[in-house]
Amino acid sequence: MQFRDLSKQYACLKTQIDCAIQDVLLSSNFISGGPVKKLEKVLADYVGVKHCITCANGTDALTIALKAWNIGKGDAVFVPDFTFFSSGECPAGLGATPIFVDVDSSTYNMDPEQLEVAVQNILAEGRLTPKVVVAVDLFGLPANYEKIKKVCDKYSLFLLEDGAQGFGGEFKGKKACSFGDISTTSFFPAKPLGCYGDGGAIFTDNGSWADLIRSLCVHGKDTSNPNDPNSKYNNLRIGFNSRLDSIQAAVLLQKFESFKSNELHDINRVAKWYRECFIAEEISDVELPCIDNDFYSSWAQYTVQVPSYVNRSELQKKLKELGIPTNVYYMKPMHLQGAFSGTRSETADCPITERLCSSVLSLPIDPFKTKDEVAYVVSSIKEFLKNN
Repeated sequence: MQFRDLSKQYACLKTQIDCAIQDVLLSSNFISGGPVKKLEKVLADYVGVKHCITCANGTDALTIALKAWNIGKGDAVFVPDFTFFSSGECPAGLGATPIFVDVDSSTYNMDPEQLEVAVQNILAEGRLTPKVVVAVDLFGLPANYEKIKKVCDKYSLFLLEDGAQGFGGEFKGKKACSFGDISTTSFFPAKPLGCYGDGGAIFTDNGSWADLIRSLCVHGKDTSNPNDPNSKYNNLRIGFNSRLDSIQAAVLLQKFESFKSNELHDINRVAKWYRECFIAEEISDVELPCIDNDFYSSWAQYTVQVPSYVNRSELQKKLKELGIPTNVYYMKPMHLQGAFSGTRSETADCPITERLCSSVLSLPIDPFKTKDEVAYVVSSIKEFLKNN
């Protein structure tokens, strides 16, 4: 069994993907070619925003978004403590100070109440200027943007949606990657919509920001007149070399059709099977993902919480022996990462995150899992719990 079966996905789309790649090879237009422009239009329409700018990866997307707001030294950027490293790495890399916020234990996303406490603490301290909230759509589930946006509006903060794991998810009928003043996503292969390498995208309704982001993605060049050959070498600012290549865009265009027509539906069906099997097996000690009616997840991961009496490593070892791969996202809170050792971030008070890091376990999920495979995973967990 594969943790996330990309080979099966490719087998289903082989003809379309191979033809799309072949077209790019024959055109020899490998950078910023037709598929890139088409993909940006398709994704912007799907998400429901005016502008989509593709880039080299999801980490660059976050950095470029922050750069567009001129975030740097003396600025406080609020980041959930329980998430992948890049969400905190990007503001720190620009000289800003990440302020780590605890998460909700049932959704794994930033706790809006703890966010407001963190903002108030920074204001009371008076050393940093609160500037940005980075809200992450963890494991495919959008954050509670209704409550987070209220905090942002109250304290005049930019909202940056990190939708690296959330593309395809929804909150109250609105698509992930449309909630932020700027939103970003990743096309890393294992993401809900992934390419066959690295890739990312940035979304916004703000035309001025979009123009600046396009410039930043290509060495800060002048993008005001794309038809002027001289603009290519007229660099207006310090930027990045962060572009999605045409082959990856061509792959994404083919995968996107399957993603929206059946893969989102199918992976939600697999998640439903997991819940049904856990309930049927009467495994009440394992806490399952919580998806309220207002939310729709794209299930980047299916993450449960194992009881405290279970040795998680031994459970993983046993499941591996049975041919069941698992992963732990994430083993260490962001504020305890070595990169933040000796900084104020090291003292963050995030008890929920610390508990989750010792209890979460992600199980195999993708749109191609069968009900029998799900039942096998759940029954294997039950057998381990019974024997331990």
